[in-house]
Amino acid sequence: MRKREYDEDDVRVRPGKGSRPRTRIRPAHEDAVEGFVVAVDRGRYTTLVEPERPKGSAQKRKPPQRRLVVAMKARELGRKGIVVGDRVALVGDVSGRPDTLARVVRVEPRTSMLRRSADDVEDTDGIERPVVANADQLVIVTALADPPPRPRMIDRILVAAFDAEIDTLLCLTKSDLAPPDELVALYEPLGVPHVVVHKGGSLDALRDHLAGRISVLVGHSGVGKSTLVNALVPDANRAVSQVNAVTGRGRHTSTSAVALELPEGGWIIDTPGVRSFGLAHVSVETVLAAFPDLVEGTVDCPKGCTHLGEGCALDAWVAAGNADPARLESLRRLLWSREGTADDPRPAEEPADTP
Repeated sequence: MRKREYDEDDVRVRPGKGSRPRTRIRPAHEDAVEGFVVAVDRGRYTTLVEPERPKGSAQKRKPPQRRLVVAMKARELGRKGIVVGDRVALVGDVSGRPDTLARVVRVEPRTSMLRRSADDVEDTDGIERPVVANADQLVIVTALADPPPRPRMIDRILVAAFDAEIDTLLCLTKSDLAPPDELVALYEPLGVPHVVVHKGGSLDALRDHLAGRISVLVGHSGVGKSTLVNALVPDANRAVSQVNAVTGRGRHTSTSAVALELPEGGWIIDTPGVRSFGLAHVSVETVLAAFPDLVEGTVDCPKGCTHLGEGCALDAWVAAGNADPARLESLRRLLWSREGTADDPRPAEEPADTP
């Protein structure tokens, strides 16, 4: 008896899990509603949803009020990050009722994105950390005393704002403790506008700059950002604390970014205090462009000049009195920081801050 020859038709192979081809067609979500991300907390996004205007003039009923909707990110977005200031599309339960959860299915194109990267000695990976999206003004909050101002930190934040194409404003707090003249003179050549405030004083000048804009407040801990926010938005209730008497540095009181609407129109985004503002994601050309008083001095620099070593034409340019030596020092500190060097190194006896 001849043995039967088997072929592939005799064996039924059960397809494994996940072998079913997936369609590339994704739903358009045409019925999605638009939301403005005002807070992010452990994978949950609090969004402000504007009410839909009733159609037709015959409708006399009162239009629905704005509502806060908590949402999670849809799987289809993958690893796409969502930050405060983003405008997103929501589907699902967008009623805003307690214990309901919508889905973010789309992030609308951003007009700007403020980023920073880690530049601590132990962490020089250069990975970008998004701060806020769609802001059109960056307010650098710095105290004139207690804690003392850190010009190099201000320089770094200015460069990040220049890279993001965001307008800047220098807000000098605690003017009752120290005069602002020296710091104002330092940034006058860059054309950075400024306001000077102190606790209990008038904030009218600051309000004029903030009205009708989306402004992000950035500064290191202890400079009074949360105090400012509480004065500008009476029901903000942002936590405040005192400067550490031992280290002379502020303690973190804001733990996450949050967008708050101003009574006179516009938004401010309060961010946690930062102790470093890395620029590893910013090119050398962008850093240099943030120092217009030095750009002309690089014309005679050799090709590929890093502006850090010998042969840089900036040394002769500054020595001839064409620019302030402090500005060249700031530029080079920024460039060194991009190479992984610590910014504002602490004395050996000073204890390190913990985030």
